[in-house]
Amino acid sequence: MENKRFLHRGALWMGALAMATGLVLSGCGQSGDGSKSADGEQVWRFALEETRGGVQWQYAEKFKELIEQRNDNVEVKIYPYGTLGSSQDITQQIRNNTMQFAFASAGHVGSTIPEAQVFTLHFLFSQDDAINEDIFASNPVVHEELGAAYKEKGLELLAIVPEGWMVWSANKSITQPADFEGVKIRVKPSDLLLATYESYGANPKPMAYSEIYGGLQRGQIDAQTQPMFAIRDMSFYEVQDYLIQARNAQFVATVITSPGFMESLPPDMQSSIRETIEELDPYIWEVQKTLNTEAAEEISSKSDIKFVDLTPEQVTVFRDKVEPVFNQYVQMAGPRGERILKAIQDAVAQGNAP
Repeated sequence: MENKRFLHRGALWMGALAMATGLVLSGCGQSGDGSKSADGEQVWRFALEETRGGVQWQYAEKFKELIEQRNDNVEVKIYPYGTLGSSQDITQQIRNNTMQFAFASAGHVGSTIPEAQVFTLHFLFSQDDAINEDIFASNPVVHEELGAAYKEKGLELLAIVPEGWMVWSANKSITQPADFEGVKIRVKPSDLLLATYESYGANPKPMAYSEIYGGLQRGQIDAQTQPMFAIRDMSFYEVQDYLIQARNAQFVATVITSPGFMESLPPDMQSSIRETIEELDPYIWEVQKTLNTEAAEEISSKSDIKFVDLTPEQVTVFRDKVEPVFNQYVQMAGPRGERILKAIQDAVAQGNAP
C-alpha cells in the first residue's frame, strides 16, 4: 500500500505550480525589495527545503519574529517544502528576485557551487560540537571564500546552518566498511557522495527526498542517511531495522538571498538582517540538538529499531577509507575549495589540540 505521505506530497506538488503561477501573475517580487501592500508594508518570502516543524522551520519562524520586531513595515511569509516547487526552482527565484530568502542545502547547491560540497565530506568536522559551532558561525575564511563562490552564481550567502549529525538507517547493522558491501543506499546526486559510499563498498543510488520512504518500502534501496529529526518526521524508522550513529557528517544547509535584494534595502534594514542572522547562529545550534535528541527518544519509544553507536576505533577505519575523496574535492573545487577545506581542518586541529 502506498504510504499516505506520498498522496499528500503529490497534492503539494500539484499545488506548487498553481501557487508559483499565482505569484508571478500577481506581480509579487517584481521589485528588489519584495511585494508591497497598499499601506507600503513589504512582504519578504522565505522558502524552505523541509516541512513544518523541523530545523529550517524553527529557524524561519525565529527569523520572522526578529525581523518583524526590528522592522515595523515588514511581514515575513514562510513557505515549507513543496509549496513553491523544487530546491532548484526556489534558488532560481532567489536569483530572479521573486523570493527574498531561502534555504539551500550543500548537497543541492554543490552542483553549481562545488566549493559548498566541502560539507558533504565524511569525518571532516570535530567530534566536539563547540568547535564545529564556531566554524559554522564565524570562521572568516570559510564565510569569505564560500560567500565569494555564491556571489559568482548570483546568490548571497547569509548563514551556514547545521541541522544535526547524519545517521545511517539500514536493514542490517553497519559497523565496518565491509558491512556496506552491496548495500543500496540513497544519496543526493553528488559526485563526492557517490565516491564516498563507493569507497565503503556500498551501491549509492541518487533519489529524490520525497521518494525515500517508498523506495525503502519496496526494496529499491536498503538504506538512507538523514539527521535524526528527519528520520522521525518522514517515518523512515518504520521501514528500517537499524539506526547507526557514526558522527560522520553534519547535514548542512545555507541561508541565501540575492545581492540585488540586499542592495535595494536601506542601511538600517540591511543591518537588521545581519543582526538577526548573528542572533540565530547560537539559537539554531541549540534547537537542532534538542530536536534530534527528542526525535531519537520518540523513535525508541515507538519502535523496536536497534541503535548502534560506532566506537572511535570503528570510526577510524571508515575515516581511512574516505581520505582519497578529500583529494577529489580539491580537484573539483579548485584553489578556493582547497582554502575552505584547509581552514576547516586547521580549526578542527586547533580546537582538538590539548
